[in-house]
Amino acid sequence: MTAPSTYGLSTQARNLQWLLTDLVEEVPGVNSVAVVSSDGLLLLSSDPGGAAPGAAAAPGEGPARTKGPRGASADLATIVSGLGSLTTGAAELMEGGAVKQTMVAMEYGSVFVMAISDGSLLGVHATPDCDMSVVAYHMALFVGRAGHVLTPEVRSELRQSMEKTP
Repeated sequence: MTAPSTYGLSTQARNLQWLLTDLVEEVPGVNSVAVVSSDGLLLLSSDPGGAAPGAAAAPGEGPARTKGPRGASADLATIVSGLGSLTTGAAELMEGGAVKQTMVAMEYGSVFVMAISDGSLLGVHATPDCDMSVVAYHMALFVGRAGHVLTPEVRSELRQSMEKTP
């Protein structure tokens, strides 16, 4: 995993980056993770980089992907933001209250989206054989630990650090 440098970040921002790194490295089947602000901006990412352009996928792993503008994290952030907006709209139409979690199971993987208390979203892209309950449990732990730390100041700091990341 390639993470943005934590040099110069506040203790809160470094702790959030550490929690995200821990989620990716400790939970089996997690490919990448992104935290997106309520306005759709990428705040934190695991940025695994994705496949190199033209790289072939191994048999049974699905189609090969090319690297996006900031690797797979930019793509995941876009998907997380879109799913968050779509499910919030659906919940309003159905008078279902706030959306807590969204899961999309696909042939070659899964995407999980979980709301964070400040309106931000945590998104995880996982392998098709991941234990969904374990992924959801660890996402809930992250949300519980990160929710109170994502103040407007920390969100601004994280956005600025993501803009500096090549």
